Amino acid sequence: MCTVPKPYPREFREDVVRVARNREPGQQLKQIAADFGISESCLTNWLSRADVEDGIKTGTTTAEHAELREAKKRIRLLEQENEVLRRAAAYLSQANLPGK
Repeated sequence: MCTVPKPYPREFREDVVRVARNREPGQQLKQIAADFGISESCLTNWLSRADVEDGIKTGTTTAEHAELREAKKRIRLLEQENEVLRRAAAYLSQANLPGK
């Protein structure tokens, strides 16, 4: 059975990113990651994500991603409601035909 590891707490990620951003010249990300018990690729991902969140790099922020997800959910619901109304209108127009 494969288990997915729990994500690190937000405060921990923020602390690690802060340390990595303020590292001494010549200090390797690899060493910082090892000091915190995470992989270098994990730290690199956190730094990239933080750059997007802080507006340093372009990309979709967490807030924008959540808003987009909610908008897509709302669109699906509206499309379903529209389909129900379309079918109801078709049914009612058939019921009102002469000779029925």
